[in-house]
Amino acid sequence: MTIDAALPGEKTMFARAMDGRGLPLATVILVLLVLWYAGAVALNAPVLLDKYKRQNTDWTVTQLVDDSWSMDRPLLPAPHQIVVELKKSIFDRKITSKRSLVYHSWVTISSTLLGFLFGTVLGVVLAVGIVHVRALDRSLLPWVIASQTIPILAIAPMVIVVLGAVGLTGLVPKALISMYLCFFPVTIGMVKGLRSPDPMQMDLMRTYSASSWQVFWKLRWPSSVPFLFASLKVAVAISLVGAIVAELPTGASAGLGARLLVGSYYGQTIQIWAALVVASALAGTLVALMSMIEKIALRRMGVAA
Repeated sequence: MTIDAALPGEKTMFARAMDGRGLPLATVILVLLVLWYAGAVALNAPVLLDKYKRQNTDWTVTQLVDDSWSMDRPLLPAPHQIVVELKKSIFDRKITSKRSLVYHSWVTISSTLLGFLFGTVLGVVLAVGIVHVRALDRSLLPWVIASQTIPILAIAPMVIVVLGAVGLTGLVPKALISMYLCFFPVTIGMVKGLRSPDPMQMDLMRTYSASSWQVFWKLRWPSSVPFLFASLKVAVAISLVGAIVAELPTGASAGLGARLLVGSYYGQTIQIWAALVVASALAGTLVALMSMIEKIALRRMGVAA
């Protein structure tokens, strides 16, 4: 039976692809790859043309395109070059090797998760205080918002130096920088969530003579859970960014930030792009994991089917 000769009422493979997200996603990826390869040629060609001119070498368009996609240190590496580097750095080396991206990813993810934990706890505590204490709402919330106007690249070196002076080095300083970035969305999201109950629901709780603690656990907290998870998805991705940024001013020898530094020092653009791809994959995995936890939590609360 061919694809077109499907049973009555049964969708063909092409129809199922059209109904779902597979075909649009594949189309977008294909377009991005075409643009990427074209961009690699456009950016790398001037370097090659200058090289051909200095060496007095005859060249063709085909040779120019091939060389643009196979340079050792291209301005923009072709996708297949990044794939080869990923294979070499992930599968062809032991995970304990300092040239393995698995090893560097583990170093970065450790500080990411610790900073995410710190930031989540801090954000929830601040949100509870802001919602229940009017003075904190008027005095602390503006400072929480203003704290995010300071560039993290300016703060990270100072944090590393100050904490190093008191003997805190390694994982903790990087985790604190991650915490600085990720506590903000948690705080804002939780404030919005804790204030989300309808006034009629609050009046009903007062009718039942519920205490502030009962109002919090029975009404405010369940209402804030969807807001909390929406904030956590943002926070966990930002926490990874904070961990990578924290590795840059320290001159760290391990971590994806260190991998980016080494690549920039020696002009290894393929290595830089491979580290960026791994960082993006880690961020996507963390957000997807948070979505799974959200579905489980909401299902147990009876919010989701």
